[in-house]
Amino acid sequence: MKIDTFKTEEWMNKYEKYAKYDMTCTCVNSFSLEELFKLTETDLSDFLKTTLDYGDITGSDELKRLISGLYLNKTPDNVTVTIGTIGANQLVYLSLLEKGDEVICVIPTYQQHYSVPKQLGAEVKLLKLKEELNWHIDFDELKNLITDKTKMIILNNPNNPTGSVMSYDELHELTAIADKYGIYVLCDEVYKGLNHYETDNKISIADIYDRGISTSSLSKTYSLAGIRVGYVVSNKAIIDEINHQRQYNTISVSRIDDYIACIALRNGDKIIKRNLKTILEGKKVLMEWINSRDDFSVVEPKAGTTAFLKYNFNMNSTEFSEQLFKDTSILFLPGEAFEFDKHLRIGYCGDIENLREGLNITSNWLDKNLKTAGIN
Repeated sequence: MKIDTFKTEEWMNKYEKYAKYDMTCTCVNSFSLEELFKLTETDLSDFLKTTLDYGDITGSDELKRLISGLYLNKTPDNVTVTIGTIGANQLVYLSLLEKGDEVICVIPTYQQHYSVPKQLGAEVKLLKLKEELNWHIDFDELKNLITDKTKMIILNNPNNPTGSVMSYDELHELTAIADKYGIYVLCDEVYKGLNHYETDNKISIADIYDRGISTSSLSKTYSLAGIRVGYVVSNKAIIDEINHQRQYNTISVSRIDDYIACIALRNGDKIIKRNLKTILEGKKVLMEWINSRDDFSVVEPKAGTTAFLKYNFNMNSTEFSEQLFKDTSILFLPGEAFEFDKHLRIGYCGDIENLREGLNITSNWLDKNLKTAGIN
C-alpha cells in the first residue's frame, strides 16, 4: 500500500550525516557499550555468555518485569516488547484499526501517528495544539471532532517537537471524554522520564485509563536508540491482541538488545540523572540564545530533548533550513515536517559547545543574510 512521504525521516536521511552542527539530535549522547558497562558496573563475562537464539518471543521475563515497574499497578502480562517505539505504535495500529474507523491525532507530532492510520483506511482528523495555550489541547475542539465512529485518540506526551507536558488534570479530562465514547487513547511516551521539573506530571495514560495504551522505548530516556527496544503497556486484552499481530512482523527482539535493556532499566536512576544534566545545560544555552534575538521565540519545553522555535521573518521553513545548511553545515528540522511552517525543531541534548557554536553561527548568518535579502 502507498503511504505518504515521511517528512522527518526523509529530511534526516538526506542531510544528517553531512551536518557539522546537528541541531536535530533527540537522543542524549548515546552510550557506547564500554560507557554503559562502566556506569552500571556490569560484569562483561556475563554479557559474553548470552546465547544468540530467538529468546523469549514477547520479551524476557526480567525485561517485562522491569518495564512494568515503570508504571502503576502493572505486571509483565501488561507488557509486550517491540522493535523501538515505532514498532510499538505500528503494532497498535495494525491490531486495533480498520478501514472506516475514525481517529483523532494531535499535531504537531511524529508523522507515523497520522500517516499510518490513513494508510490503513482510517479517516484521520487532526487536532492542532495551540501555541497560545503553550502547546496544549483545546478540549472544546477535541469534543467537536468526536463522532460515533471515533475509534482512537492519538497523542504523544511529553510532546515531540514542543516539549509540552499534559498535566494530571488534563490527562483525566482527556480520559473522561474518551471513556464516555469507549475510545482508545494511544499515547507515545518515548520521552517519559525526562521531565525538567519535579512538579510536572509523570503519570502515563496506561496508569489511569483501561483503554489507555502507552508506547515507549529505551531510545531517548536511556540513550540507547541503537538497541531498538520498545514496548507497549496496556490492559491484558489489548496486549494479547497485539501479541497475536506481532507474530507476523516481529517474532522477537535481539537477545543482546534485551540483555542490554535490562542493564539500563536496572540502573535507570543513574542514566536519567546523567541525561537530565546534559538536557538542562543545553536548554539553558538555547534559551539564552532565544532571549538574545527578536526574530525567534519559543514556548519553553518542560520535558524531553526538543523545542519548537517560531520565527517572524518571511521565509519558508524548508527553504530557510536548506539554505542555512548549504552555507554553514548547520542542520535544523523545518516545521513543515510537522505541518507547521515558520517553525523549526531543535534538539539541545548533544554536545553543549557544538550547540553553542552552531547557534552563534546561525545568528551571524541570519544577521547577514536577512539584512542583505531584505527579509523581515
